[in-house]
Amino acid sequence: MRIFVTGAPGFIGSALVPELIQAGHHVLGLTRSEAGAEALRAAGAEVKYGNIEDLNSLREGAAGADGVIHLAFNHDFSQFEKNADDDRKAIGAMGEVLLGSDRPFVVTSGTAIAANVDGKPSTEDGPTASWNPRAASEAAVKELTARGVNTSVVRLPQVHDTRKQGLVPYVHAVAREKRVAAYIGDGSNRWPAAHVSAVARLYRLAFEKAEPGAIYHAVDEEGVSAKAIAEALGRGLKVPVVSIRPEEAEAHFGWLARFAGHDMPSSSALTQKKLNWKPTGPGLIADLDGMDYTQA
Repeated sequence: MRIFVTGAPGFIGSALVPELIQAGHHVLGLTRSEAGAEALRAAGAEVKYGNIEDLNSLREGAAGADGVIHLAFNHDFSQFEKNADDDRKAIGAMGEVLLGSDRPFVVTSGTAIAANVDGKPSTEDGPTASWNPRAASEAAVKELTARGVNTSVVRLPQVHDTRKQGLVPYVHAVAREKRVAAYIGDGSNRWPAAHVSAVARLYRLAFEKAEPGAIYHAVDEEGVSAKAIAEALGRGLKVPVVSIRPEEAEAHFGWLARFAGHDMPSSSALTQKKLNWKPTGPGLIADLDGMDYTQA
């Protein structure tokens, strides 16, 4: 199939594009830059210039494809609400093009949108958390599903290798700047994680399954503690590891404070069963320990 992939030269996209091509698909990758275009051509993909705020480029890409995988998102979390609203508009624009067909539309969200009940890992079919601005993206997907678009959602945890790790690089940047690796309270709050290669494979399986209304959790490790993450960063940066009080979090972490102390473990048991997906790859702490801190 000819698949339009937004965010194709990005972190997950650069793993997904070869995954799709090796499975026999043709990729039309969206990029805003010539460097991205060169990377896509080198991987064997076709190039579509544009970005998620250029809705016409999204419509054109979707119109010329047998389906869409939407990865692109602005990861400047200091303006999270605006980015989530831009994502909602992008989903709507591509979804309108897919109306009246059964072409698959796989949309990206985050496991943080899923609510944790009684400290248990969130699930694909559980309640959602209203505090997360990305709820607007999933609301747009539900609306399209109700109108007959073949939509599904992949919720991402901290997706990692030795170069990037979801939100962890922002924690890393604060630790590098302040010369301490901090966690809040006892550091027992947890973040789920999965290696980027396993996540790329999940996107392919979700697209090929094309189950309308499905929600998938791209989770390998259900929850890695904030303390364990801070300790890994402390080892890598050779800085002290410290606990800070909750009331100190905003001053220390800035905009990241809303996430840094949040307990959000997540399960992928239903996803693994539905897609016969078995996540593999190093764990988050192993990748943090394997990172080159002189270059990061």
